[in-house]
Amino acid sequence: MLRPKMKWLLQENNMSGYDKLQKALGVSSLTAKFLWSRGFRHEDEAKEWMYPTDEQYHDPFLLDDMEKTVARIQQAIESNEKILIFGDYDADGVTSTSMLMMALLELEAQVDWYIPNRFTEGYGPNIPAFERAKENDVSLIITVDNGIAAVAEIEAANDLGMDVIVTDHHEPPPELPNAYAIINPKKETCAYPYKELCGAGVVFKLVHALRGTFPHDLLDLVTIATISDLVSLTGENRALVQQGLKALSNSKRPGIKALMDIAHVSGKVVNEEHIGFVLGPRLNAAGRIDSANPAVHLLLSETMEEALTWAQELEKINTVRKNLVDDIAKEAVREVEETFSENDKVIVIGKANWHSGVIGIVASRLLERFYRPVIVFSIDEEAGVAKGSARSIEGFDMFQELSKNRDLFIHFGGHAMACGLTMKTEDIETLRIRLCEQAEVSMKEEDFIPKLPMDVSLSVEDVTVEALTELMQLGPFGIGNPKPMFLFEDVTIVSKRKIGSDNNHMKMELSSNGAMLESIGFQFGHLVDQLTEGVTASVAGELSVNEWNGFRKPQLQLKDMTVTEWQLFDYRRIRHLRDIFSHLPDEEETSVICFQEKTYEQLQSFRLDNLYMHDELKKEMNGRMIAIADMPHAVKELTDALTAFSHIERIYMFLYDTEETFFQPLPTREQFKWYFAFLKNQNPFHYEKYKEVLARKKGWTVEHLSWMTKVFLELHFVTMENGVVSLNPAPEKKSLMESFHYRKRLEKQEAEQKLLYSTYAELKKTIAPYIQVRTEIGTKEKVGNGL
Repeated sequence: MLRPKMKWLLQENNMSGYDKLQKALGVSSLTAKFLWSRGFRHEDEAKEWMYPTDEQYHDPFLLDDMEKTVARIQQAIESNEKILIFGDYDADGVTSTSMLMMALLELEAQVDWYIPNRFTEGYGPNIPAFERAKENDVSLIITVDNGIAAVAEIEAANDLGMDVIVTDHHEPPPELPNAYAIINPKKETCAYPYKELCGAGVVFKLVHALRGTFPHDLLDLVTIATISDLVSLTGENRALVQQGLKALSNSKRPGIKALMDIAHVSGKVVNEEHIGFVLGPRLNAAGRIDSANPAVHLLLSETMEEALTWAQELEKINTVRKNLVDDIAKEAVREVEETFSENDKVIVIGKANWHSGVIGIVASRLLERFYRPVIVFSIDEEAGVAKGSARSIEGFDMFQELSKNRDLFIHFGGHAMACGLTMKTEDIETLRIRLCEQAEVSMKEEDFIPKLPMDVSLSVEDVTVEALTELMQLGPFGIGNPKPMFLFEDVTIVSKRKIGSDNNHMKMELSSNGAMLESIGFQFGHLVDQLTEGVTASVAGELSVNEWNGFRKPQLQLKDMTVTEWQLFDYRRIRHLRDIFSHLPDEEETSVICFQEKTYEQLQSFRLDNLYMHDELKKEMNGRMIAIADMPHAVKELTDALTAFSHIERIYMFLYDTEETFFQPLPTREQFKWYFAFLKNQNPFHYEKYKEVLARKKGWTVEHLSWMTKVFLELHFVTMENGVVSLNPAPEKKSLMESFHYRKRLEKQEAEQKLLYSTYAELKKTIAPYIQVRTEIGTKEKVGNGL
């Protein structure tokens, strides 16, 4: 058996009917099953999803205050007013800044840009920055990807005689700033049909309104921002990103080309994963480590030479960022393991030397590792202030739970799954205690089991390169349109092996009904020793096309797996008892069974906690994992030992033995008959003096002869005194089977034949009837349709 790491949630859909959708759309069964699982029942709605059209783009003037904003910007351009774009330091913020800068320069505006330093100024507008803008004769400030909560700062700008236009996408607070105009689709008075635009998406609509035409040339930038900022990839965002990915793959923008060159993406068909894991992190890195300015300079570069200089600078910064994250994450994991217990429902941790620019990534790492709501703080000991980044799990609304503690915060904001906060260092422990108490009330034990939502159960035969190529056209995948997750039940593990420089990954070949599927499991290398080839498993994961040396084939990227049948691990050829320990998965959890006193005594020296002689076992013993250390004297000894355990998931079969009898032929009845006649004829026979001569004459071994003599003595056919064997004058007629030694020798040979020298399949078949298996380890739960 193998238990899964997560709770599997399979969409509960009656799949009858998907074949009609398949026929109507002319797609593969895989694509049709996936669409059906996502709730598509009719051809028209499925086509609308598969092939977004321009009709999904809404009129930018539906955004509240758009007309007012366009008029004010046009007035500023006509009057040669100085305009300042006030941006943010993440990928969404730098692309927003760059897009609006390009558009306003096109319109010949007097425009400049400014992004605050997160370490000296923090997030969003600040009064000193506005005061410097005034000193530079700026009369119009346009915020991008920020400003919706800057009540005091915008009031200060008003007092300085500057107009502020806010463009933002974050949740509006109860009190809005007194800005000249506010463009935010989430604003209560805004009638814009689609609410999930990112900051760059809002700027994209503003540029559309300013130009009067759809800004196709900015699709590459708005796509990077939309994916990097983890907004919903539905509706208008989905249409933008679908077009934008094509634009990115063919982008002529120097900054984008240089970024893709340095990240080894050039020449590839860019997808959402390239942005999410390669391009986006590099744009984010600058603002995380120091100033975000290099990212904006890169995107605004007009020549490849200039762009490559900035791209190389970002690459260096990103390397620093990765090293910082790795170092802090290792330290944080160690801290959690040493100081927190399973009773702590929320992890709150922080140190003075932790870089505040990467604590969000570290919080995500801790959440993934421990699956608990997490807050990681970077502490400024001199100022007595801590900046924190929070990440949460389903079942704990971080924004709502932190909102109950506003009295402790200097600054605070965010949403259900992620928040940022600043507070006094001295209050961190108070916050930790409060949040743990709140979690105790609001969360259930099952909330702390990671969930794995799955779309549909497939058969291996469904998976082809053609079908997967077609399925990928249903992307982009991300928030709101998660990447397809598939379940394969009752597949056979044909092969498995560790791969990677540290052997920390696993590669498997899976089969079902003659069809084969390759699987790769990153960070699953440890499972290789917990699986046996030929076992039936259920696996869950994402599908893709693996291309190597021009050859393309389907591949499953493993996310979780389970084996519900017991497994037999065959280590029957060990040479030394100490070799047992290199194969046991967990010595403390494994019950080690011995049948020979000598083995038991040797293993006692290793101080095993769960070491037993077979005759010590009692019924209903606990033990999921059983190791059979040595050879039993009979098959029944082994089967009796196995039935003592209430349930068994794995058996590790070693069967160590120093006295094998299988290749020592048992004397035949004819040999016994000849020897008895010989003793009768020679009576008495000086056994000790002539045993070697007799053995040599008959072609027997001395051990062979000695054993027959022992059987005769036990049956009282003969007596022995001073090495002389004498025939009993009136022996009672008995069968050889009445001899204990004869019977045990037969049993030992049978045991060796069935247990030690059998094939793997024969051995498993011999012991299978005696294994009690716990069947209630299933993890699959059906849930309602999520669309």
